[in-house]
Amino acid sequence: MALLPEYRIIRSARKTLALQISPQGEVLVRAPRQMREARIREFLEANTEWLFGKLARFQAMRSAEDAIPKLSPRELADLRERARTLLEARVRHFAPLLGVTWGRITIRTQHTLWGSCSAKGNLNFNALLALAPPEVRDYVVVHELCHRRHMDHSPRFWAEVERLVPDWKAQRAWLKGNGFSLMAKLP
Repeated sequence: MALLPEYRIIRSARKTLALQISPQGEVLVRAPRQMREARIREFLEANTEWLFGKLARFQAMRSAEDAIPKLSPRELADLRERARTLLEARVRHFAPLLGVTWGRITIRTQHTLWGSCSAKGNLNFNALLALAPPEVRDYVVVHELCHRRHMDHSPRFWAEVERLVPDWKAQRAWLKGNGFSLMAKLP
């Protein structure tokens, strides 16, 4: 029997088991409502190597985060303004290419999201995108604008993203690999 970290089971109407590390470092097991505890434990034991690897990476990222200086309130305000200018310009550029409109554009300092699009067409972007490379900002803008046509992540959605940002996978990988160091700048 393998040694396992503490975990929390979240049951829902899903059909499969899944492991997740929350932004706070908690191990979450997503499981079907009726699945036996013994089956869940077998799944955890079969995935201990992956799980401990992810937890170690999470701890390393947390340690690195502590070494990154936080932005001051003034720097955050300046960053929001810079992001607004940069991102509004890119929305105005890409929206006609997609044949879509948008509502309000809001710039926030979020710890988990880079962007979002509401059903009403309001766009939210993270101010930290102003610190990302221009091609990464373009990917996030196009991603959110494509939700004006497809409010999902279907193959049609991704085909639309790829039409305007052919290397979107590289941009998403940049966010996954470097995003934590940007998010760590937030107080």
